[in-house]
Amino acid sequence: MAVISVRIPDELKAKMKEYDINWSEEIRAFIVLRINEEEKRRTIEMMHELLAGGTPAKEGTAKRYVREDRDSN
Repeated sequence: MAVISVRIPDELKAKMKEYDINWSEEIRAFIVLRINEEEKRRTIEMMHELLAGGTPAKEGTAKRYVREDRDSN
């Protein structure tokens, strides 16, 4: 496991000591959550770019496909 360090004000460190909280676990969980959010954002951004780059379907295309499917049964 890798180690990272963060500098915080002395006042904040003193307040952290007042609580029985596993700060390392809290920070790890936050990092995982933040990475997941960023991955979702990037995926959505990529999907928007893919959709924007395509050509729109002509008027009546969906209607024609539905009719073809119904007629084939």
